[in-house]
Amino acid sequence: MEINKDTTIGEVVRTYPEKAQVLMSFGMGCIGCPSSQGETLEQAALVHALDLDDLLLALNK
Repeated sequence: MEINKDTTIGEVVRTYPEKAQVLMSFGMGCIGCPSSQGETLEQAALVHALDLDDLLLALNK
């Protein structure tokens, strides 16, 4: 599965638990909270003022 802008944080953490560290390195410390489970990476990048392309690149390494 390729991680893309429409992938939710919950999907990333469930499918690739090791990627939680990548999310946290981008400042997403709330990856375990219930609302983040349905939030897409695009939405999270917007909320956290992150560059979506950088985030996706790091997650797909």
